[in-house]
Amino acid sequence: MKRERWQQLERVCQAALDLPLSERAAYLEAECAGDVALRREAEALLARERQAENYLEVPAFEVAANAIGRTSLSEGLLPFGPSEAAAGAAIGAYHLLEPIGQGGMGEVWLAEQKEPVHRRVAIKLIKAGMDTREVVARFESERQALALMDHPAIAKVFEAGSTPLGRPYFAMEYVAGVPITEYCDRHKLTLRQRLELFAAVCDGVQHAHEKAILHRDLKPSNILVSEVDGKPAPRIIDFGVAKATAPGIAADTTLTRAGAIIGTPGYMSPEQADSAGANVDTRTDVYSLGVVLYELLVGALPLDLSKTPLDQALRGLREEDVPRPSARLRTLGDQTDIIAHNRGADGATLARQLRGDVDAIALKALEKDRARRYATPSELAADIGRHLRNEPVTAHPASAGYRAWKYVRRHRVGVAFAATAAPLLSSFGVAQTMQLRRTMTERDRANRERDRATRIATFMTGMFKISDPSAARGNSITAREILDRASKEIDSGLSKDPEMQAQMMQTMGEVYDSLGLYSQAQSLFTRAVDIRRRVLGPENPGTLTSMCSLGSDLRQQGRYAEAEKLLRQAADIQRRVLGPQHSDTLKSMNYLASVLSDEGRYAEAEKLLRETVEITRRVMGPNRRDTLAALINLAVTVYREGRVAEAEKLYREALETARRILGPEDPATLMSMNNLAGVLTDEAAAEKLYREVLDIQRRVLGPEHRETLMSMSNLANALTIEGRYAEAERLARETLEIQRRVLGPEHPDTGISKYNVACILAL
Repeated sequence: MKRERWQQLERVCQAALDLPLSERAAYLEAECAGDVALRREAEALLARERQAENYLEVPAFEVAANAIGRTSLSEGLLPFGPSEAAAGAAIGAYHLLEPIGQGGMGEVWLAEQKEPVHRRVAIKLIKAGMDTREVVARFESERQALALMDHPAIAKVFEAGSTPLGRPYFAMEYVAGVPITEYCDRHKLTLRQRLELFAAVCDGVQHAHEKAILHRDLKPSNILVSEVDGKPAPRIIDFGVAKATAPGIAADTTLTRAGAIIGTPGYMSPEQADSAGANVDTRTDVYSLGVVLYELLVGALPLDLSKTPLDQALRGLREEDVPRPSARLRTLGDQTDIIAHNRGADGATLARQLRGDVDAIALKALEKDRARRYATPSELAADIGRHLRNEPVTAHPASAGYRAWKYVRRHRVGVAFAATAAPLLSSFGVAQTMQLRRTMTERDRANRERDRATRIATFMTGMFKISDPSAARGNSITAREILDRASKEIDSGLSKDPEMQAQMMQTMGEVYDSLGLYSQAQSLFTRAVDIRRRVLGPENPGTLTSMCSLGSDLRQQGRYAEAEKLLRQAADIQRRVLGPQHSDTLKSMNYLASVLSDEGRYAEAEKLLRETVEITRRVMGPNRRDTLAALINLAVTVYREGRVAEAEKLYREALETARRILGPEDPATLMSMNNLAGVLTDEAAAEKLYREVLDIQRRVLGPEHRETLMSMSNLANALTIEGRYAEAERLARETLEIQRRVLGPEHPDTGISKYNVACILAL
């Protein structure tokens, strides 16, 4: 950088540093006067300076990176290298509009997509100069972690790719919101409203945990709130330091690396501060949620470590006791009245609202001993719900006096009437005793839920616990290894809770199935069916779900007769028990129709599929995954019946819907592209589409997934039609070799590939 340019940049930045944060953007807009490069360089320097000043709100690995070789502006600190990100630039199908955020490794831009749908999205890409192997791996982990999840409280991923210079990016839902603490203060939400909103956040984190993803960096800036239909709607973002506890993250992605502090100091758990994140589980996110809850309650962090060096701050997180929120409020001096006003109360009223249940819930979430902490976000949310309903909370000792007091709180009018109506006192006492018994029953149920959550947390911790930490230092732990280990330990780990054992088998079976590992999935589904039949009964919805999953898995293995019998049995019971319009019933009908089509019973399959499509469209709507799946299967069956034009129309409808609601890399989208290529009369266009699908499938699903192998086989057929026999033969033989090894020599797909190779040799 030339000296004159540097002096200009230094002058702009020094002036900006003297301004409040809220005025810097307007100053840079005016001062840079259309010089986009100058403004970008200034913003990069100012961002790094702000990170250095506010390390408690910055992820620890960024603090460490900025601490190495940090210089002042006058010493010539250079900004990041040249970037492809600039207002007006295009990345893939997206046109960048303006920067909306940045961290240590990534920058986020507001962008506009015009095709195939018109919408605004957020583009996140690695900063120029930050594309190290570890950062790229963490970035890829975030993309895949988000892609696994589908919950209204979690921002959705639409597409991923690389820029012309090879920098990874992904396009995700644009959340036009503000941090949850800022939203609550700006709208003066009461304590009850804040707790209700926070419970919705817990639901989102629980969904991530059920997908075996730990966030590990929950904080207000990663929980944005916008309004939907006039109501606050939280969205959890930035899974950049997420950790996978089961499959879903690509096998070559580094999930955990020892020796680096993961998280943001002000919000990280004691075990993160102590173990460099190598020994975390669901309770780690619970602790961070507890810090966010604490800040929502009293407007301050549990521990004031803002002026403490990082190493001492981490030690404080591990060792210092957290004060009760009501006690912390008293230490805030002149700020107390402002904090109370932002919560629709005065100081005395807010302190009274915090004392008791709310204090106890917050402290239980922030227990340094994980065994005493809430085991899951849902357990934390459940206790908040009990408090809001004036029921006993598990965070409190269950004394008789406490239960009675909670009862009086719920029945003030009845208690007052009883106190003044002596003739009715005796009968009311009986009713009160009965109610207290019900309360104790509810308490016992809550304890059982807590014990179950503890068992789940213990099992999940064991899934990715490293017996020899030194052996894993610096190495990757693959999701497949974690899953294989868990499937072997599930019998002993959850032997005392067969219902939860079956649920975990069902979940792990679904993951194996999505990875194309059908025999492993079959074993787990079969055991889940057996346990649920024995424990829950043959007509329980959970039992029927496992039967449906097992039937679908058998179909993937080409075992059509077994699959048909099981799916028909499940669908018949579901129609009678759940009703013909229940989503589980419709899913079984769809799977059964697919088997009938595979068996060549096209008329029967088409009739069942048209019924399924009609009901799912009417009951669930046209933009649901189940509706799309039935539509794709209907198109396949129509094509097999020889009605090519009608099939092409259905394929195009399915592809347009899949791209719009699921994104360009979802398996359903890829299946629709593959199917459409098969009916195109333009051979060159068909080949191009097959190659596009195959490239994505190899990257997203893996080179040995059944869907990937189908696309390879279809591409080989397209090359044969074009007369490129040598190329077609090579690809067909490669497909056949993999299918023999992965699917087995008796699988129908393997037989089709044998036939295709023979046909090519005969030409």
